[in-house]
Amino acid sequence: MEFDEVLLIHLGGLGDVCLSESLFLSLSLEFQNKLVALGVKRYLSLFSQYFVRVENIESLRWLFLFSQEERDLAWKRIVFIGKDREGRLREKWERYSKDPLIFVDMYPQREKIHVEEYQLRQIETYGLRAKKKKIEPNVKPLVILYPERWSEKKSWKIENFLELEKKLKEKGVKTIRLGQIEAKTDDPDALYIEDLQELKKFFESNGGVFVSNDSGIAHLAGVCGLATFTIFSASDPDIWHPRGKNISFSLKAERLSSEMLEKAILDVISTFCLNH
Repeated sequence: MEFDEVLLIHLGGLGDVCLSESLFLSLSLEFQNKLVALGVKRYLSLFSQYFVRVENIESLRWLFLFSQEERDLAWKRIVFIGKDREGRLREKWERYSKDPLIFVDMYPQREKIHVEEYQLRQIETYGLRAKKKKIEPNVKPLVILYPERWSEKKSWKIENFLELEKKLKEKGVKTIRLGQIEAKTDDPDALYIEDLQELKKFFESNGGVFVSNDSGIAHLAGVCGLATFTIFSASDPDIWHPRGKNISFSLKAERLSSEMLEKAILDVISTFCLNH
């Protein structure tokens, strides 16, 4: 069976998917009305405007892609975005792609380049036009704090977020503490929005400033135009920072206090108010 469609396989989490939006835009312009997305559906559906439909890779119907089973199937072309150091997945999936398979390495290993730029540069080697998705700023005098609990010992602690929240409230800044997504904790003062589509709508309608450790939700906030203050403990912010207006802090390089972050947030809010 042959399909006159281009199958885009993306094997990333929420943050990875958000960082690939410009890639989705570029490919949708190249393969108009033919691009089908296959991956974690709840993540890829956030960008459904670029696809004719989104398929869930967690469904048993796609298990053959990762097994020894072979199917008599072929797509017009397959675009694979992921990590495949030894090329085994590419070798297996090439048989299902009538035109040569396009492989986009998801993120750099040794090169200091942002993920978005790294991915766009790769599709140009296939003769495809790379188009960067412009993010319209949606910065407002509202601070959304996301004190996600991490096992990483060097991450910014929840106590620091609570101290920052207190300081901002004392300055008359409106704040919202967002409860941890997909792992609900007992925090009666937090706002819980577990559905990612609803969370995206919340970000788009409210705008603001988003403060968190490095997380997939920070990348979603950046996509929605919020100014993101992202605290990195392990990853390199030059490679992994959210798109849009982002200020990154690396706990490897500096000792971050709530006072430092408070000042940076207030500077962004005051600049926004002056310009609007």
